[in-house]
Amino acid sequence: MDGYGGGGKRRRTGSVASNGNDDNNYSIDASLLEALEKSSQSSIEVLDQRTLKKLVLSFERRLKENIEARLKYPDHPEKFAETEVDLHEELEKLKVLAGGPDLYPNLVNLNTIPSILGLLSHDNSDIANDVVQLLQDLTDEDVLEDSDEPARVLVDSLIENNVLELLVQNLQRLSDSDPDDMTAVYNTLATIENLIEVKPSVAELVCEKTKLLRWLLGKIKIREFDSNKQYASEILAILLQNSTANQKRMGQMNGVDVLLQAVATYKSKDPKSSDEEEMLENLFDSLCCLLMPLENKERFVKAEGVELMIIIMKQKKSAYGSAIRALDFAMTKYPPACERFVDVLGLKTAFAAFMGKIPMSKKNKKERYQEDLEERVISLIASLFGGILRGSRRERLLSKFVENECEKIDRLMELYMRYSDRVTTETERMNNLELDDLEMDEEEKYNRKLESGLYTLQLIAVILGHLWCSDHSQMRARIELLLKQQKLTKKDVKDILQEYHDNIGDLDGPDEKERAQGRIQKFISAF
Repeated sequence: MDGYGGGGKRRRTGSVASNGNDDNNYSIDASLLEALEKSSQSSIEVLDQRTLKKLVLSFERRLKENIEARLKYPDHPEKFAETEVDLHEELEKLKVLAGGPDLYPNLVNLNTIPSILGLLSHDNSDIANDVVQLLQDLTDEDVLEDSDEPARVLVDSLIENNVLELLVQNLQRLSDSDPDDMTAVYNTLATIENLIEVKPSVAELVCEKTKLLRWLLGKIKIREFDSNKQYASEILAILLQNSTANQKRMGQMNGVDVLLQAVATYKSKDPKSSDEEEMLENLFDSLCCLLMPLENKERFVKAEGVELMIIIMKQKKSAYGSAIRALDFAMTKYPPACERFVDVLGLKTAFAAFMGKIPMSKKNKKERYQEDLEERVISLIASLFGGILRGSRRERLLSKFVENECEKIDRLMELYMRYSDRVTTETERMNNLELDDLEMDEEEKYNRKLESGLYTLQLIAVILGHLWCSDHSQMRARIELLLKQQKLTKKDVKDILQEYHDNIGDLDGPDEKERAQGRIQKFISAF
């Protein structure tokens, strides 16, 4: 490490070096090798409470020496440099504790955590970076895999001693141009991710107590791609994933606009590497999470997010599917986004995707990708019907299903049959499991059916309900003909709608649930 004058002073056993007879360089006898092996074995101590205490005492002594030397010679770095090399070596030695996570409660009880964390504010950033590396090692997911209770004790102690605030403060003094600092940035983000893994509430805590969200947004604003920008995008997605508070907080920080600018870079070009591609997916994951609260949907529309997503779809680059997903989130239960989508001529682009006319690439050829895209487009069209209930926009939407001899109704019924067959197959599989005495309750059965495609089938049935209730004779005749060709009746569609009606959750409260059930009941009655 540069800050310690060319790396730490590693002590080595001198057996081979002191045996300096050149004639014997290539004829070291077995007894010497055996002596070497015994020497190295004797230096390896069993990791137990006794070893832990020795490590901690040695660390505390070196820390004290460094503090005293810095106080005594504040203007003469050469007089405290050696104490910092020693402190660095002690921090390196503490990494061995990652091999014994069961000792973490003992480490906490020895009251060492405050001393370690205090070094995150050390004037020598290399010492602070050593601590970041140590924390990353101690909290590593692989290390804590089978040590739930010790992990919780350590993480609780770290948080009580302000690890989040100290990590983020240190983050703000790290440079993007220094390789050691870049490593420390990565380790800081990894440590925060590890803490969230052990204690999910840390995701909201770190945004509440620190300026991490603002730092992450700043990182994402930088146009050049690097591995830390990729990791910043991943951490941002994790922080937003299950937290309405974080979604709202970031919305207030102009986060919607920042993310739109970040993804706009890829509207007419593809990422250059798989890592950059992953970063782009993380950015869209973050954007979709951000679009959960109503106020952020409004910000998205005002920032012309609808227009940008349509442009991305038209350019047919790798962000095509992600743009559809973002539109789906923006338009779900938000009529203004649906109206804007129609006004800026989004219907043509959406229905091209609905008809299966999607740009082909290596990623797109994967069956699961195409299915995801299909399901998103169905959801988007269902949102359009739910958000645009009357007027000329509604007429434009309905007319799409009449043009070209009702080809979109043909496509809708094709999808209906495919998803219906999947759900039937899964239902039969579950019934066979029950015959083998593997019983499932009704809720579990329903969830399994949803996973097999029932939700998408329900949305298709809802779209059919909207078409049927439009009282358009040509559309009704086409639906009836296609049902008859598949040996189905309107009752089959009604049964799917009824199951959907009976299982609608509370959504955004009892009033919204009642409205949703009312709409479905209208379709059931009309069929």
